[in-house]
Amino acid sequence: MRTYLSPHFTLEEMLASPTAVRLGIDNIPSAEVIETLRKTAAGMEEVRTLLGNRPINVNSGYRNPAVNSALHGRPNSQHMSGEAVDFTCMAFGNPYEVINAIIASNIKYDQVIVEYGHWVHISFSDQNRLQALLIDFRGTSNYA
Repeated sequence: MRTYLSPHFTLEEMLASPTAVRLGIDNIPSAEVIETLRKTAAGMEEVRTLLGNRPINVNSGYRNPAVNSALHGRPNSQHMSGEAVDFTCMAFGNPYEVINAIIASNIKYDQVIVEYGHWVHISFSDQNRLQALLIDFRGTSNYA
């Protein structure tokens, strides 16, 4: 049975982690994180609407500290609090087209990042910074 956090996003997809499965790590969040994931899913609904209501593929949502460490994630990653999602929307376009649409919209995000040219990372926070970044093999830079 699926647990919907919003009309199009399930708890199961926000928790899915092949790394957790492979390493036998329990990636189940606290009730507090699940409530944060509901807010994140609401933000993702805005993104989905912006992208023409096209399906979004969630690559990574919540990561507990052990999963985040196994993935070499940043120690302060918003994935660990349920505030961040890595995703693609190939029916809309490539990650650069997606980030450009988000930046040009009225969506209130904390960070939106094209990571390695393959996916978009977006986070939502109580104090959104509207920060747009690019991460590649050279490091992190402002998205221009």
